[in-house]
Amino acid sequence: MTDLIPLLIDTDPGVDDALALLMAFADPRHEVVGLTIAAGNVGLAHTVGNALKLCEVAGVDVPVFAGCAAPLLHPARDAAYVHGQDGFGDTGYTPAARVPHDEHAALAILRLSHAHAGQLLLVALGPLTNLALALKLDPTLPRRIARLVVMGGALTAHGNITAAAEFNIAFDPEAAHIVFEAFGAEGGFDLVDWEATLAHGLPHGEVVRWLQGGGARAAFYEGISRQTREWSADRRGDRWHSADGLAMACALAPEGVLEEEARPVSVELGGTHTRGATVVDWLRQEGRPDTARLLLRYDQPAFEQRVKAALAAE
Repeated sequence: MTDLIPLLIDTDPGVDDALALLMAFADPRHEVVGLTIAAGNVGLAHTVGNALKLCEVAGVDVPVFAGCAAPLLHPARDAAYVHGQDGFGDTGYTPAARVPHDEHAALAILRLSHAHAGQLLLVALGPLTNLALALKLDPTLPRRIARLVVMGGALTAHGNITAAAEFNIAFDPEAAHIVFEAFGAEGGFDLVDWEATLAHGLPHGEVVRWLQGGGARAAFYEGISRQTREWSADRRGDRWHSADGLAMACALAPEGVLEEEARPVSVELGGTHTRGATVVDWLRQEGRPDTARLLLRYDQPAFEQRVKAALAAE
Protein backbone atom coordinates (compact mmCIF):
# COMPACT_ATOMS: atom_id res chain seq x y z
CA MET A 1 0.00 0.00 0.00
CA THR A 2 1.35 3.43 -0.92
CA ASP A 3 0.35 6.94 0.03
CA LEU A 4 1.58 8.33 -3.28
CA ILE A 5 -1.00 9.88 -5.59
CA PRO A 6 -1.19 7.93 -8.87
CA LEU A 7 -0.54 10.23 -11.83
CA LEU A 8 -1.33 9.45 -15.47
CA ILE A 9 -0.02 11.90 -18.07
CA ASP A 10 -1.45 12.15 -21.59
CA THR A 11 1.10 14.05 -23.64
CA ASP A 12 2.76 14.79 -27.00
CA PRO A 13 6.44 15.52 -26.16
CA GLY A 14 7.42 18.41 -27.13
CA VAL A 15 9.95 20.54 -25.26
CA ASP A 16 7.54 22.00 -22.71
CA ASP A 17 5.94 18.58 -22.23
CA ALA A 18 9.42 17.30 -21.39
CA LEU A 19 9.82 19.90 -18.66
CA ALA A 20 6.42 18.96 -17.22
CA LEU A 21 7.38 15.28 -17.22
CA LEU A 22 10.63 16.02 -15.39
CA MET A 23 8.61 17.95 -12.82
CA ALA A 24 6.31 14.97 -12.35
CA PHE A 25 9.18 12.47 -12.10
CA ALA A 26 10.82 14.62 -9.39
CA ASP A 27 7.74 15.11 -7.23
CA PRO A 28 7.83 13.02 -4.02
CA ARG A 29 4.07 13.05 -3.49
CA HIS A 30 3.11 11.44 -6.80
CA GLU A 31 3.80 8.22 -8.67
CA VAL A 32 3.66 8.41 -12.45
CA VAL A 33 1.80 5.23 -13.44
CA GLY A 34 1.86 5.78 -17.19
CA LEU A 35 2.47 8.07 -20.13
CA THR A 36 -0.14 7.91 -22.90
CA ILE A 37 1.12 9.50 -26.08
CA ALA A 38 -0.63 11.25 -28.97
CA ALA A 39 0.48 13.11 -32.06
CA GLY A 40 0.45 16.87 -31.67
CA ASN A 41 3.61 18.93 -31.44
CA VAL A 42 5.07 16.48 -33.97
CA GLY A 43 4.06 13.09 -35.37
CA LEU A 44 3.40 10.05 -33.21
CA ALA A 45 6.64 8.24 -33.98
CA HIS A 46 8.58 11.21 -32.63
CA THR A 47 6.36 11.89 -29.61
CA VAL A 48 6.56 8.24 -28.54
CA GLY A 49 10.32 8.16 -29.07
CA ASN A 50 10.73 11.38 -27.12
CA ALA A 51 8.74 10.03 -24.18
CA LEU A 52 10.85 6.86 -24.07
CA LYS A 53 14.09 8.85 -24.28
CA LEU A 54 13.09 11.21 -21.50
CA CYS A 55 12.26 8.28 -19.22
CA GLU A 56 15.69 6.84 -19.98
CA VAL A 57 17.49 10.11 -19.25
CA ALA A 58 15.52 10.59 -16.03
CA GLY A 59 16.17 7.02 -14.95
CA VAL A 60 12.50 6.15 -14.42
CA ASP A 61 10.72 2.96 -15.41
CA VAL A 62 7.35 4.40 -16.43
CA PRO A 63 5.23 2.53 -19.00
CA VAL A 64 4.71 4.37 -22.29
CA PHE A 65 1.64 3.71 -24.44
CA ALA A 66 1.33 4.89 -28.05
CA GLY A 67 -2.04 6.31 -28.99
CA CYS A 68 -3.68 8.30 -31.76
CA ALA A 69 -1.58 9.34 -34.75
CA ALA A 70 -4.06 11.96 -36.02
CA PRO A 71 -7.05 14.02 -34.87
CA LEU A 72 -10.46 12.36 -34.77
CA LEU A 73 -11.80 14.00 -37.94
CA HIS A 74 -9.69 16.63 -39.66
CA PRO A 75 -5.96 16.93 -40.40
CA ALA A 76 -4.05 19.51 -38.37
CA ARG A 77 -0.65 21.16 -38.62
CA ASP A 78 1.98 20.39 -36.00
CA ALA A 79 4.31 22.70 -34.04
CA ALA A 80 7.65 21.50 -35.40
CA TYR A 81 8.56 25.09 -36.23
CA VAL A 82 8.78 25.70 -32.47
CA HIS A 83 9.95 22.34 -31.08
CA GLY A 84 12.10 21.08 -33.96
CA GLN A 85 11.18 18.50 -36.58
CA ASP A 86 11.59 15.72 -34.02
CA GLY A 87 9.96 17.71 -31.21
CA PHE A 88 13.18 17.69 -29.18
CA GLY A 89 15.17 20.43 -30.85
CA ASP A 90 16.65 18.26 -33.63
CA THR A 91 19.60 17.32 -31.42
CA GLY A 92 19.99 13.90 -33.01
CA TYR A 93 19.85 12.06 -29.70
CA THR A 94 20.43 8.30 -29.58
CA PRO A 95 17.01 6.59 -29.38
CA ALA A 96 16.05 4.90 -26.14
CA ALA A 97 16.65 1.19 -25.77
CA ARG A 98 13.08 0.64 -24.56
CA VAL A 99 10.00 0.30 -26.74
CA PRO A 100 6.41 1.28 -25.92
CA HIS A 101 3.93 -1.19 -24.49
CA ASP A 102 1.61 -2.89 -26.96
CA GLU A 103 -1.59 -1.61 -25.34
CA HIS A 104 -3.21 1.38 -27.08
CA ALA A 105 -3.15 4.59 -25.06
CA ALA A 106 -6.95 4.88 -24.89
CA LEU A 107 -7.22 1.36 -23.48
CA ALA A 108 -4.42 2.07 -21.01
CA ILE A 109 -6.31 5.14 -19.78
CA LEU A 110 -9.37 3.02 -19.12
CA ARG A 111 -7.43 0.20 -17.45
CA LEU A 112 -5.51 2.55 -15.16
CA SER A 113 -8.72 4.40 -14.29
CA HIS A 114 -10.06 1.11 -12.93
CA ALA A 115 -6.81 0.17 -11.20
CA HIS A 116 -6.73 3.53 -9.38
CA ALA A 117 -10.45 4.32 -9.30
CA GLY A 118 -11.25 7.42 -7.28
CA GLN A 119 -7.57 8.30 -6.81
CA LEU A 120 -6.14 8.89 -10.27
CA LEU A 121 -4.83 12.34 -11.17
CA LEU A 122 -5.04 12.68 -14.96
CA VAL A 123 -3.02 15.46 -16.59
CA ALA A 124 -3.56 16.17 -20.30
CA LEU A 125 -0.73 18.18 -21.85
CA GLY A 126 -1.45 17.73 -25.56
CA PRO A 127 -4.36 17.33 -27.95
CA LEU A 128 -7.18 15.41 -26.30
CA THR A 129 -7.58 12.71 -28.94
CA ASN A 130 -6.59 9.75 -26.75
CA LEU A 131 -8.86 10.87 -23.93
CA ALA A 132 -11.80 11.45 -26.28
CA LEU A 133 -11.39 7.97 -27.74
CA ALA A 134 -11.32 6.50 -24.23
CA LEU A 135 -14.55 8.34 -23.43
CA LYS A 136 -16.24 6.97 -26.54
CA LEU A 137 -15.24 3.47 -25.47
CA ASP A 138 -16.39 4.04 -21.88
CA PRO A 139 -18.43 7.17 -21.04
CA THR A 140 -18.23 6.34 -17.30
CA LEU A 141 -14.51 7.22 -17.24
CA PRO A 142 -14.91 10.63 -15.49
CA ARG A 143 -16.51 8.97 -12.46
CA ARG A 144 -13.24 7.15 -11.72
CA ILE A 145 -10.93 10.15 -12.13
CA ALA A 146 -10.16 12.09 -8.95
CA ARG A 147 -9.04 15.16 -10.88
CA LEU A 148 -8.44 16.12 -14.50
CA VAL A 149 -6.04 18.96 -15.34
CA VAL A 150 -5.99 20.11 -18.97
CA MET A 151 -3.44 22.40 -20.59
CA GLY A 152 -5.36 24.08 -23.37
CA GLY A 153 -7.43 26.97 -24.58
CA ALA A 154 -7.27 30.74 -24.61
CA LEU A 155 -9.83 32.20 -22.24
CA THR A 156 -10.30 35.51 -24.04
CA ALA A 157 -9.50 34.18 -27.54
CA HIS A 158 -5.89 35.39 -27.72
CA GLY A 159 -4.66 32.28 -29.49
CA ASN A 160 -1.16 31.01 -30.26
CA ILE A 161 -1.85 28.90 -33.37
CA THR A 162 -4.70 30.98 -34.86
CA ALA A 163 -5.99 34.40 -33.95
CA ALA A 164 -8.53 32.86 -31.57
CA ALA A 165 -7.36 29.34 -30.71
CA GLU A 166 -4.64 27.65 -28.66
CA PHE A 167 -2.67 24.78 -30.23
CA ASN A 168 -3.83 21.77 -28.20
CA ILE A 169 -7.52 22.53 -28.64
CA ALA A 170 -7.18 23.66 -32.26
CA PHE A 171 -5.30 20.47 -33.21
CA ASP A 172 -8.39 18.37 -32.42
CA PRO A 173 -11.42 20.50 -31.50
CA GLU A 174 -13.84 17.57 -31.73
CA ALA A 175 -11.81 15.65 -29.15
CA ALA A 176 -11.67 18.68 -26.87
CA HIS A 177 -15.45 19.10 -27.17
CA ILE A 178 -16.00 15.47 -26.16
CA VAL A 179 -13.69 15.77 -23.15
CA PHE A 180 -15.00 19.15 -21.97
CA GLU A 181 -18.61 17.99 -22.15
CA ALA A 182 -18.01 14.64 -20.46
CA PHE A 183 -15.90 15.88 -17.56
CA GLY A 184 -17.87 19.10 -17.27
CA ALA A 185 -20.98 17.06 -16.53
CA GLU A 186 -19.20 15.05 -13.80
CA GLY A 187 -17.88 17.71 -11.45
CA GLY A 188 -15.70 19.68 -13.84
CA PHE A 189 -11.99 19.87 -14.57
CA ASP A 190 -9.08 22.28 -14.15
CA LEU A 191 -8.06 24.28 -17.22
CA VAL A 192 -4.66 25.97 -17.56
CA ASP A 193 -4.79 28.09 -20.70
CA TRP A 194 -2.31 29.88 -22.94
CA GLU A 195 -3.10 33.28 -21.47
CA ALA A 196 -2.27 32.05 -17.97
CA THR A 197 0.97 30.72 -19.43
CA LEU A 198 1.90 34.17 -20.73
CA ALA A 199 1.27 35.62 -17.27
CA HIS A 200 3.67 33.14 -15.65
CA GLY A 201 6.82 33.31 -17.76
CA LEU A 202 10.20 32.01 -16.64
CA PRO A 203 13.13 34.49 -16.81
CA HIS A 204 15.52 33.42 -19.57
CA GLY A 205 18.63 34.23 -17.56
CA GLU A 206 17.50 32.17 -14.60
CA VAL A 207 16.56 29.21 -16.80
CA VAL A 208 20.04 29.26 -18.35
CA ARG A 209 21.59 29.21 -14.87
CA TRP A 210 19.38 26.30 -13.80
CA LEU A 211 20.41 24.36 -16.90
CA GLN A 212 24.10 24.89 -16.11
CA GLY A 213 23.71 23.25 -12.71
CA GLY A 214 25.04 19.89 -13.89
CA GLY A 215 23.45 16.48 -14.08
CA ALA A 216 22.03 14.36 -16.87
CA ARG A 217 18.53 15.86 -16.80
CA ALA A 218 19.72 19.46 -17.02
CA ALA A 219 22.26 18.67 -19.74
CA PHE A 220 19.71 16.81 -21.86
CA TYR A 221 17.05 19.47 -21.37
CA GLU A 222 19.49 22.26 -22.20
CA GLY A 223 20.12 20.62 -25.56
CA ILE A 224 16.54 19.85 -26.55
CA SER A 225 15.17 23.22 -25.38
CA ARG A 226 17.82 25.52 -26.83
CA GLN A 227 16.09 26.02 -30.20
CA THR A 228 12.73 26.72 -28.54
CA ARG A 229 14.22 29.10 -25.98
CA GLU A 230 16.03 31.06 -28.69
CA TRP A 231 12.86 31.17 -30.79
CA SER A 232 10.96 32.51 -27.79
CA ALA A 233 13.60 35.10 -26.89
CA ASP A 234 13.37 36.57 -30.38
CA ARG A 235 9.59 36.93 -30.17
CA ARG A 236 8.48 37.20 -26.55
CA GLY A 237 11.16 39.14 -24.73
CA ASP A 238 13.01 38.26 -21.56
CA ARG A 239 10.68 35.49 -20.39
CA TRP A 240 10.29 31.96 -21.69
CA HIS A 241 6.93 30.26 -21.38
CA SER A 242 6.19 26.65 -20.51
CA ALA A 243 2.47 25.99 -20.79
CA ASP A 244 2.83 22.34 -19.81
CA GLY A 245 5.15 23.19 -16.94
CA LEU A 246 2.57 25.54 -15.48
CA ALA A 247 -0.19 22.96 -15.89
CA MET A 248 1.95 20.36 -14.16
CA ALA A 249 2.70 22.74 -11.28
CA CYS A 250 -1.05 23.23 -10.80
CA ALA A 251 -1.59 19.48 -10.91
CA LEU A 252 1.20 18.58 -8.48
CA ALA A 253 0.72 21.49 -6.09
CA PRO A 254 -2.84 22.87 -6.28
CA GLU A 255 -2.13 24.83 -3.10
CA GLY A 256 -0.12 27.20 -5.32
CA VAL A 257 -3.27 28.37 -7.12
CA LEU A 258 -3.86 31.93 -5.90
CA GLU A 259 -6.80 32.85 -8.09
CA GLU A 260 -9.24 30.86 -10.22
CA GLU A 261 -12.76 31.17 -11.59
CA ALA A 262 -15.30 28.45 -12.37
CA ARG A 263 -17.30 28.98 -15.57
CA PRO A 264 -19.03 27.08 -18.39
CA VAL A 265 -16.54 26.53 -21.24
CA SER A 266 -17.35 25.34 -24.76
CA VAL A 267 -15.23 24.52 -27.81
CA GLU A 268 -16.04 26.18 -31.13
CA LEU A 269 -16.21 23.53 -33.86
CA GLY A 270 -17.37 25.40 -36.93
CA GLY A 271 -16.30 29.02 -36.99
CA THR A 272 -14.50 30.28 -40.09
CA HIS A 273 -12.05 32.27 -37.97
CA THR A 274 -12.63 30.69 -34.58
CA ARG A 275 -12.57 26.90 -35.00
CA GLY A 276 -10.86 25.44 -31.92
CA ALA A 277 -11.47 28.50 -29.76
CA THR A 278 -12.51 28.01 -26.15
CA VAL A 279 -15.62 30.06 -25.42
CA VAL A 280 -16.05 31.03 -21.76
CA ASP A 281 -19.50 32.12 -20.65
CA TRP A 282 -18.14 34.67 -18.19
CA LEU A 283 -21.58 36.06 -17.28
CA ARG A 284 -23.26 32.63 -17.31
CA GLN A 285 -25.76 33.96 -19.83
CA GLU A 286 -26.61 30.55 -21.32
CA GLY A 287 -27.74 29.12 -17.98
CA ARG A 288 -25.32 26.19 -18.14
CA PRO A 289 -23.58 24.93 -14.99
CA ASP A 290 -19.91 25.70 -14.53
CA THR A 291 -17.76 23.05 -16.22
CA ALA A 292 -14.18 24.19 -15.72
CA ARG A 293 -12.02 25.79 -13.05
CA LEU A 294 -9.92 28.38 -14.87
CA LEU A 295 -6.46 29.24 -13.57
CA LEU A 296 -5.89 32.98 -13.35
CA ARG A 297 -2.91 33.30 -10.99
CA TYR A 298 -0.37 30.83 -9.60
CA ASP A 299 2.38 31.32 -7.00
CA GLN A 300 5.20 32.43 -9.32
CA PRO A 301 8.15 31.82 -6.94
CA ALA A 302 6.79 28.35 -6.14
CA PHE A 303 6.44 27.59 -9.87
CA GLU A 304 10.01 28.69 -10.58
CA GLN A 305 11.37 26.68 -7.66
CA ARG A 306 9.58 23.56 -8.86
CA VAL A 307 11.07 23.94 -12.35
CA LYS A 308 14.54 24.50 -10.90
CA ALA A 309 14.25 21.44 -8.66
CA ALA A 310 13.07 19.23 -11.53
CA LEU A 311 16.05 20.14 -13.69
CA ALA A 312 18.46 19.49 -10.83
CA ALA A 313 16.94 16.17 -9.75
CA GLU A 314 19.20 13.14 -9.93
